[in-house]
Amino acid sequence: PIPAGNFMMGGSASMGNPSDESPDHQVEIDAFWMAEMEVTWNLYNLFLAREIDQLGSKGASGNEVSRDVNAVSGATVPYVDMTFGMGAMGYPAINMTQLAASKFCEWLSAITGNFYRLPTEAEWEYASRAGSTTPYYYGTDPNMLSKYAWFQKNSNNKYQKVAQKLPNAWGLYDMLGNLMEWTTDHYEPNRYASIESKNPMVAPTQGVYPKVLRGGS
Repeated sequence: PIPAGNFMMGGSASMGNPSDESPDHQVEIDAFWMAEMEVTWNLYNLFLAREIDQLGSKGASGNEVSRDVNAVSGATVPYVDMTFGMGAMGYPAINMTQLAASKFCEWLSAITGNFYRLPTEAEWEYASRAGSTTPYYYGTDPNMLSKYAWFQKNSNNKYQKVAQKLPNAWGLYDMLGNLMEWTTDHYEPNRYASIESKNPMVAPTQGVYPKVLRGGS
C-alpha cells in the first residue's frame, strides 16, 4: 500500500534535470497499491500462453472485476526469444509495448477478480521517492547506488533478477536501475511547464506512441 500525500515532482533544469522533467511542481496523490517488484517472466508468460484462462473463469478470487478472461485480447506469441538470452524465471519481463502491458493488467484483473492497472507518471515518481526529498530515495551519496540499483557499472550489460537490491522506504524494489517501466501517461515534452493543478490529470492518449517510461535501464 502506498499512502496518500503530496510531493514535488520533477526537478530544476539548472540542477541538471532534463528539460522534459522541469520545472518541479507540487502534486497531491491519493492512496493506491503498487507491486513491490517488476513483473517477472514467471507471471507474464502465463498471459502469453493463456493456458490457465479456463481455471480463472470458474470463479476469480477477488470481487472488483467480473469478466470472462477469454474476452481479453491476447498478445501475439513472439517468434524470437524476448529475453535476448538474458534469463527468464525470476527475471523481469521485457520487450512488451505499453498496450501489451495494459492488456496484461486487464487479463490479470479478469483472472483474479482484483483490479490492476499501470501507474500514472506522478504515482510512479511519488512511489519511487517514498517520501524522500534527496537526489536518490536513499540519500545523497552516489557511491551507495550499487546497494539499491543495477546500472551500467554493476549489471554486466544485462538485466538482473528482481528484488536483489535493497528496497526503498516503502518496500519497492528496482525503482532505480534494472528496467525502464511503463506508465499510463502520454508523453508530452513540455507537459511539466503547462501543469497548473496539484492534481494533474493523466496526459490523454493521442496515439499508440509516445508513452512515458520511468526508472532505469
